[in-house]
Amino acid sequence: MRVYEELFIVKPDAPEEEVDAFVEGLTSMITSSGGVVDKVEKWGKRKLAYQVEKYNEGFYVLIQISAGPEIVQELERRLRVADLVIKFLTVRIDPTLKRLEKRRKQREKRAYRKATAAPAPAQPSVAQQMMGEAVEREA
Repeated sequence: MRVYEELFIVKPDAPEEEVDAFVEGLTSMITSSGGVVDKVEKWGKRKLAYQVEKYNEGFYVLIQISAGPEIVQELERRLRVADLVIKFLTVRIDPTLKRLEKRRKQREKRAYRKATAAPAPAQPSVAQQMMGEAVEREA
């Protein structure tokens, strides 16, 4: 299964209960089809970058799911025909997550090496070295 983020914008004049029921319907469709809903974030009303269907703001909702492509197609179909939704975007993020996980493991490995490495012997500072040379010259 792949990991996807589905971001959609709901009309700002839609009641909160109606938005909650719509999101609940989408999550139940995903889980009944064999997908997994990882998280649901309601970002609230935000100003749009440009006017969409005569709206200047919208209610943003982000859903992260683990599912196959056929579930995502059905989800997009439902978003396309829903009257509440004015825009939506689907992004596959599993390659990004893999890359971030790989970087995190590399950082941990480097931190472990630094922690277990033997401390370097103490060396005199540049000033101490110069003072040492000066003392040797006087003698």
